[in-house]
Amino acid sequence: MSGTVPCSADDIMGDRMDEASCPEVEMCPIRATVRVLDGKYKAVVLWHLHGGTMRFGEIGRTLPEATSRMLSKHLRELEDDGLVTRAVYPEVPPRTEYSLTEEGRSIIPVISAMYDWGSSHMEKKV
Repeated sequence: MSGTVPCSADDIMGDRMDEASCPEVEMCPIRATVRVLDGKYKAVVLWHLHGGTMRFGEIGRTLPEATSRMLSKHLRELEDDGLVTRAVYPEVPPRTEYSLTEEGRSIIPVISAMYDWGSSHMEKKV
């Protein structure tokens, strides 16, 4: 199975991982999902934005360990991937608000499943 990846949800969820594989690693749907969520804070930012529009500072307060630079980078990447929109208001001081796009809302069930799995996993560790 070296160099190949499962090709469909059935291959991943069943016992057929050795039977089918994607011919091109770049075409793997799991890799596409991981690429979009890759980053220490992206999934958490999306989870918080699921509650509604937030200003940059509000997002930062939900992630006190994140530097402004890293948070800006992740938000920019989420915007580039079409998951987040940014609205800048020409005020003094400038106000920037972030919200989920339709595409961003479509990934919330995935993040919700991650939340559920993480909760269960953490309970087992205690």
